[in-house]
Amino acid sequence: MDFTFSEEQQAAAEAAQGVFADVAPDAVPSPALTTGAVADEFDRALWARLADVDLLSLLSAEEYGGAGLDAVALCLVLRESAKVLARVPLLENSAAMAAVQAYGGPELRAELLERAGRGEVVLTVAASGRTGHDPAELAVTARQEEGEGADWILDGVQTAVPWAYDADYVVVPAHTAADRTVVALVPRGHDGVALGEQFSTSGERLGELRLESARIAARDVIDVEGAWEWLRDLLTTGTCALALGLGERVLRMSSEYTSKREQFGFPVATFQAVAVQAADRYIDLRAMEVTLWQAAWRIASGARCTLPVAGDVAVAKIWASEGVRRVVQTAQHLHGGFGADVDYPLHRYHAWAKHLELSLGPAAAHEEALGDLLAAHSLG
Repeated sequence: MDFTFSEEQQAAAEAAQGVFADVAPDAVPSPALTTGAVADEFDRALWARLADVDLLSLLSAEEYGGAGLDAVALCLVLRESAKVLARVPLLENSAAMAAVQAYGGPELRAELLERAGRGEVVLTVAASGRTGHDPAELAVTARQEEGEGADWILDGVQTAVPWAYDADYVVVPAHTAADRTVVALVPRGHDGVALGEQFSTSGERLGELRLESARIAARDVIDVEGAWEWLRDLLTTGTCALALGLGERVLRMSSEYTSKREQFGFPVATFQAVAVQAADRYIDLRAMEVTLWQAAWRIASGARCTLPVAGDVAVAKIWASEGVRRVVQTAQHLHGGFGADVDYPLHRYHAWAKHLELSLGPAAAHEEALGDLLAAHSLG
């Protein structure tokens, strides 16, 4: 088996490294010192640079001005973005565009994909459900009025929608009376749509999306079986890529600090207890990495295995949630009190890690999902 990345995937990663090289993780106020949001909106200047090097259109087909790459390439770029805590909706926008391209109608694709790839339109996804613990598709109801091509009416609440105040459209899963899941693109500021302000542990502003008889045109609703499940798997896998990139940067910070910090005349990195803890976290990161690429490859290739792709995604998210938590906790321990200093960036990584750990379900939720899949599919 060949585990190397293609030239196109490597080029995407290198382009991302160039764009993110000058991004400072402490460019906004510390969430520890801010009662509200750390900034009014995401990093628009960085967003424009990502558009200039075609990283916003990474997954779009060439006919829509994109590079036509896959989930593996997206995860490579997301991995780099997390190392600098890039404040952009790159995951949500890219995943939503990919879902529109794969499942949306020709009119919707023509209307959105090129503009979103140029950064002119921003998309996000409501994927946390009503409470953050229930399935997102059950939080909103959808019914279509009578007649071919009739509008859809949406009612319900989705919590913790990332970048909700900045996005032009929120992609919302909803369930019908026939127990189907549809995916609606809801414009911000639309009639029947309201936002309630929420805040992440990272200090970013989230939105509680409230829908009350919101009327959405049929062309903006994707009524295709499997569309939401595919989008959810891509979002979850992208979250694992963010956790991996963040964890790698934090372990490097720990290595650099313990190599310089001396005690009893020796760098603390030479102490066995310190070295063992760092080695354990390195193993966590390698497990996070291999399970991430397995999930991303399944999504990109569509390969059929004993378990559906949701099984590989669950394994990746279990490792990402547990692994990134252990990495930042060990880093705080190895840094001593310095890790809590608001003038040092480690506390920011800790706050972002907690958000990523719980995003789209904590490890326990994915362990339960994996157990259900194993019970339903014989491995013999």
